[in-house]
Amino acid sequence: MLTEQQILPDMPVVCSQDGQFAVVDHMEGPTTIKLKRDENGQHHYIPLSWVTSTENGKVKIDRPGEQAMQEWSTGVVD
Repeated sequence: MLTEQQILPDMPVVCSQDGQFAVVDHMEGPTTIKLKRDENGQHHYIPLSWVTSTENGKVKIDRPGEQAMQEWSTGVVD
């Protein structure tokens, strides 16, 4: 089982198709990952429940990057 301690700042976030679409800023509580600002200066948040592994220094999630970017939040998620 994944824990918040496995998610570290500056880890690349990769989608189910292995493409990087974000970088971890830090954990925001025990269940939310805050991502670094995008090109527009906006932080985004994804739930820890999306993460399938943290192998090879990367955070891998369970969905394609395009879907993740449509579903991510601009505020802390529960």
